[in-house]
Amino acid sequence: MSDAKKPSNPLPSATILLLRDGASGLEVFMVKRHHQIDFASGALVFPGGKVDPHDNDPALRNHAEGAETLDNLRLSLAACAIREGFEESGILLARQPGASDYIDAAASSALAPWRPKLNNSEVGLVEFLTRENLRIACDALVPFAHWVTPVFMPKRFDTFFYLAATPAGQLGRHDGSESVDSVWVNPNDAIEDKRWTIIFPTKMNLVKLGRAKTVAEAIANAKADRIVTVEPTVIQRDGKQLLTIPEEAGYGKIEAPIDMLRG
Repeated sequence: MSDAKKPSNPLPSATILLLRDGASGLEVFMVKRHHQIDFASGALVFPGGKVDPHDNDPALRNHAEGAETLDNLRLSLAACAIREGFEESGILLARQPGASDYIDAAASSALAPWRPKLNNSEVGLVEFLTRENLRIACDALVPFAHWVTPVFMPKRFDTFFYLAATPAGQLGRHDGSESVDSVWVNPNDAIEDKRWTIIFPTKMNLVKLGRAKTVAEAIANAKADRIVTVEPTVIQRDGKQLLTIPEEAGYGKIEAPIDMLRG
């Protein structure tokens, strides 16, 4: 196989599904990607992105609740999920040292000037947490899914999805740069609403999430489920190319149009 045809290596990435109980039942925070973003442009997605070099800083262990249960890779993924959630929503899963409760909405809002600095990798989590005397709450994350972009895609991600109950009072707002709109939405309503472009992995995880009616049920389901890595493959049926995923991953028997990968 020539170098030109070799699949690209998937980049370690993390996505966070921030949950709350709302008027429509279970709700998840989602953002609409800017049309100039090179991946999932214009699509409705969960906050997330690739692991930043700062997320691998060994000193991060001293600023993370629950780090003792995580190896270096899992800690970097958890840090990435929390950082991306803060950058893209303003919601921060963090506590002051020794505290059992998350920081409140006012404290989270006051930290907003850090969002673009973290997003641009001008600073890392260690500097941010040190200067603000905070610890990220890795123990608040519940593993939900693991997806790897198919080998035929030019840009690939090895993505871990996490659930987290949103701290009381933190309402969330898109950043205005990578994302241009945001919404708290019931997972099933998001799928049905034709205003939104939703790519295949996002839709499948909305379907999975939508089986729960409350935050507590969603988290209990995730803790009980076995996570099976999903790397979509393509099959031919009736002259059409269709995406399929392992049935044992818990999404059901899936055959979807291949263009859903791109929105």
